[in-house]
Amino acid sequence: MAPEYAMKGRFSEKSDVFSFGVLVLEIISGRKSTSSWNETSSFSLFGYAWMLWKEQDLSTFIDPFILNTSSEMEIRKCIQIGLLCVQEFAEDRPSISSVLAMLTSETTSLPAPSQPAFTERHDCIFKMCNVTNCTLNNISITNITGR
Repeated sequence: MAPEYAMKGRFSEKSDVFSFGVLVLEIISGRKSTSSWNETSSFSLFGYAWMLWKEQDLSTFIDPFILNTSSEMEIRKCIQIGLLCVQEFAEDRPSISSVLAMLTSETTSLPAPSQPAFTERHDCIFKMCNVTNCTLNNISITNITGR
């Protein structure tokens, strides 16, 4: 779900572009955007792709079932386009016609993405919680008294 729709209820063509980027990254990685990469990582699908993009180690992100040397450059191009589509702010995302042009173009010069939205997983906050930074109230006390 695009950040502007999740936070403010605004939907536009750029929301569809965000969803397209999510699908591209899910297909290439072979994972859902809601899955975790390992138990200790707080990265989302976008965060993991972004980290590997910065480290120039995208082969780790690509599902081994689709990775082969003849299509690796095309897959890397799709990852870059996917990262461009999941930018936090709608104005930073390409239009869907621009995405189509990037996908069909033979040129390799595409804009560099910046850090995408939702790079941290917030669903795991209780798993990583410790006494020093928060408490979990696992105990409840009910006092039953008559009037």
